Formats: sequence, structure tokens, C-alpha cells
Amino acid sequence: MEKPGFGGAQLAIVRAVLFLGSVAFSCCLAAEFNKSKVTRDMKVDGNRCSLPRSPAFALGVTALVCLSVAQIAGTTAAGARICSGDSRRSRATPIALLVLSWVSFALAAILLGTASSMSNKQAYGRGWLDGDCYLVKDGVYAGSAVLAVSTVVFILGFTFSATRATSLPGRRTGPSDERPPLQAVLSVKVEEDDGALR
Repeated sequence: MEKPGFGGAQLAIVRAVLFLGSVAFSCCLAAEFNKSKVTRDMKVDGNRCSLPRSPAFALGVTALVCLSVAQIAGTTAAGARICSGDSRRSRATPIALLVLSWVSFALAAILLGTASSMSNKQAYGRGWLDGDCYLVKDGVYAGSAVLAVSTVVFILGFTFSATRATSLPGRRTGPSDERPPLQAVLSVKVEEDDGALR
């Protein structure tokens, strides 16, 4: 039987989630300071414009990949643990944290994907959308960094609460913890009733 608490595999996953989350956070902050600027990068030729590929493109893609791997690995490992347990009384907190981690991840992925796409090369007449050049606004990558941190916090909260939910004391796990058979309970009551009738 598996002992409650953290095993070696779970500890490795927690460390991996922390590492990948810190890489995603660092890449988001670096992308914020390396994104394209109007005064520095944009070239205008009449009514057409172009932008070179910004270093923020690679940083944003790296952050998105790291955060995706952390989200999938962290929630899958903890989800497998909570689904294998038979305790239903404490699943509300882990499920709420799971939902919050996916919502936070989805928002971060949308911001990172859009901002990274805008940071890619925009050629003359092609632009990013309808032939126009678009720049990433200030704070988009920083907002993604905050969402990356909140995603990691929710993943870790889910992992710890899922572990706690499956290792609560008093949880019935095996045949030794089962109630006495109905037959034994009935025979005791019948004997008591027989004694009262005499």
C-alpha cells in the first residue's frame, strides 16, 4: 500500500513546476524589456510599415512552452493522485484550485501567444493584421509574468491539497476498516429482543 504524503516522483514534479514557472516568469520579464518600440524599430515607407523580429518573440514562445509543460505535468500528476483516492469529502478545494490554475494558464497563454505573434517579423504591406503593423503594449508581458506566477501557485496548491485529500487520517481504504457485517449487528439485536420477551 502506498504511504500518504509526498513520494520521490511527486517531489520531482513539484521541483520541475517551480523551475519551469521561474523560467517562464523570467522570460516574460525579459520580453517586456526587449519588445519592439515605435521609435527604435518601426520603418515606414509611405503608408506601409515593417518591423523586424524582436527578441521578445523567442522569449515569449519559451515562456509559453515552459508554462504549458508545467501546467500539464503538475495538474496531471496531482489529478491522477486525487482520482485514485476514494475520499470524496475534501475534493472541493483541490478542484477549485485546479479550475483556477487552468483559467490563469489560459489567460497567460492568450496574452503570451498574441504578444509573441506581434513580436515576430512584420514585412512591408503584410503587417500583423490587415497589412498594418502592431506593437505590443506596455505591461502585456509583465501581466503574463504575473499570470505565470499565479498559475504556478495554483498548481502547487492543487498538488498539496490533492495529496492532503488522499492521505487524510480516518479515511476508509481497505477491508480492515469496514463496518461489521449486517448479520452480526442483527444477531445482537435479536438476542437482546429475545431476552426482553422472556
